Amino acid sequence: MEESQNERFTMSVQAYILIQSEIGSSEAVVLATRAVPGVLESFEVTGPYDVIVRCEASSVDDLGKFIVGAIQKVPGITRTLTCPVVNI
Repeated sequence: MEESQNERFTMSVQAYILIQSEIGSSEAVVLATRAVPGVLESFEVTGPYDVIVRCEASSVDDLGKFIVGAIQKVPGITRTLTCPVVNI
């Protein structure tokens, strides 16, 4: 089955972003990331990361721009690890 041009442009990339934050700032990071367009969910978690964000972008390039341009600029974030979702 051949992919149409419209289907190609409507595809998106989802990813989970694991976030380490400054001590005591995880709640503020969750609230701030939830307000960022493209963020689908954001939660505080325990373990080596403080926050997990699920996000969506139109392409892998846009995902990278989104992370550097929006997520990493949120006050309180010290480190991120991006895990793109793959469909195997």
